[in-house]
Amino acid sequence: MLDFNHNQKFYEKVNACIDQALIELNQKQPKRDYIGASRLGVSCNRALQYEFLNTPKDEEREFSGRTLRIFAAGHVFEDLIIKWLRQAGFELYTETSSGGQFGFSAANGRIQGHVDGIINDAPKDLGMSFPALWEAKSLNNKSWKDTVKRGLTLSKPVYAAQVALYQAYMEPSIPGISSNPALFTAINKDTAEIYHELVPLDLALAQKASDKGVQVITACESHELLPRISNSPTFLDCKFCDYQNRCWKQDITPIVKS
Repeated sequence: MLDFNHNQKFYEKVNACIDQALIELNQKQPKRDYIGASRLGVSCNRALQYEFLNTPKDEEREFSGRTLRIFAAGHVFEDLIIKWLRQAGFELYTETSSGGQFGFSAANGRIQGHVDGIINDAPKDLGMSFPALWEAKSLNNKSWKDTVKRGLTLSKPVYAAQVALYQAYMEPSIPGISSNPALFTAINKDTAEIYHELVPLDLALAQKASDKGVQVITACESHELLPRISNSPTFLDCKFCDYQNRCWKQDITPIVKS
């Protein structure tokens, strides 16, 4: 039973119940035993190493109920975009014939990726070529505006690496997908504005991200703790890292992945 503060308002108590249920459900989810392609654009190799090893996050960095609600809302936005694109004439596939997600596996299953969708046709006036990867994100107003202003590669390098990896690694199962620009879609969660960008394959970026994954895996198997991205815990990426305290205040060597 939740221990409510007597000063809490009624809506806060209801939300506490919801958040507790979400946290408990999230804690029951199986841990990944691979590095996701969506993470290989992360700047710090040591942070990726902690992730791959399922190292506990700093206590204050664990997902809150509010964060989990934001994640869930993002999935709803993605479902809406899928519906709207199909209504607009896009032949968009989000599941394989067996009902699973399109995706890939590399490095003996230790690097994996699951794509949002594959486009096989679209309104002719758009001049797209097929098959094309489709990747969608829901962003807050500030983040969305920055993406529109600067484009995917500069504004969202982690997402850019993700798209590049998907285009490169999906080629064996979907021939031609690496030759055609991907469609990146971002919806503004505050205003429902939508941004679309065609993204040609950046093979160098895909190779760089892939090499990073191999480096992280190899280091973990060798009991090697990779260098930090910075020499100061106040560096921006370090300040917002889920493992800041562990990385800077604890002398801990990763355990080999079983």
